[in-house]
Amino acid sequence: MRNDRFEVRPTSGALGAEIVGIDLSQPMDANEVAAIRAAFNENGVIFFRDQRLTPEQHIAFAQRFGTINVNRFFKGVPGYPQIAEVRKEANQTTNIGGGWHTDHSYDQIPALGSILLAREVPLRGGDTMFASMSLAYEALSDGLRHTLQGLRAIHSSRHVFGASAQYKKESGDRLSNAELATQDATHPVVIRHPATGRKTLYVNPGFTTHFDGWTEQESRPLLDYLYQHAARPEFQTRFSWKEGSVAFWDNRATWHFAVNDYQGERRLMHRITLEGVPLN
Repeated sequence: MRNDRFEVRPTSGALGAEIVGIDLSQPMDANEVAAIRAAFNENGVIFFRDQRLTPEQHIAFAQRFGTINVNRFFKGVPGYPQIAEVRKEANQTTNIGGGWHTDHSYDQIPALGSILLAREVPLRGGDTMFASMSLAYEALSDGLRHTLQGLRAIHSSRHVFGASAQYKKESGDRLSNAELATQDATHPVVIRHPATGRKTLYVNPGFTTHFDGWTEQESRPLLDYLYQHAARPEFQTRFSWKEGSVAFWDNRATWHFAVNDYQGERRLMHRITLEGVPLN
């Protein structure tokens, strides 16, 4: 798809598109914002290359698409609490986001999406994988889709960001405010995407704990099956970062996974997350 100012090129994977020919540091008119939003809704994740954004410009771009959610647990960029720092130092072995997850599914009103800007990247490695939860849902059998239709699931921040959580301990000074990790939310296992109406699988290995009305032990076999199914390669795309790359993904429609394959090198990303709407 071509716009007067830019072109939308689908990736070689199952989802995602790269938007070519636009400078995000410059003002955009309403038609251009609408075209980017349409590409975002259609593709689940959109990518931009060679962007030289100040923090102010990063914030201004994000605000064209929604209200910014100030992250409770990630340290903010000094002077810019709207921007969360996603960092791994050369001497650290655990990265942030190193497993399939959906940002903020533990919130009562989950995030619309996240806009990640690469500030410093390793010489090789450090890619991010994305998976389409609409394609994952559509590939399930009729019988399992019927079973899931009436289910709701519990999502929580406690086991990830709480003081006793192993992930919190391994992340060290990169995460804070463990006492605020008290979020529990219940969402449909299958949602209708608020913008497209497309049915989407809405559970994830990072934050979903069990089905509503089921024990965790009862929930585990079915959740594990759904996780293995949704992580199949035919539902994925993979993005290789360079300094100035931007990814804007839809938290209602995708999972993502930050690959931790760059030991001994530093990686620094700036992330802005946008508020969403209730899910049905």
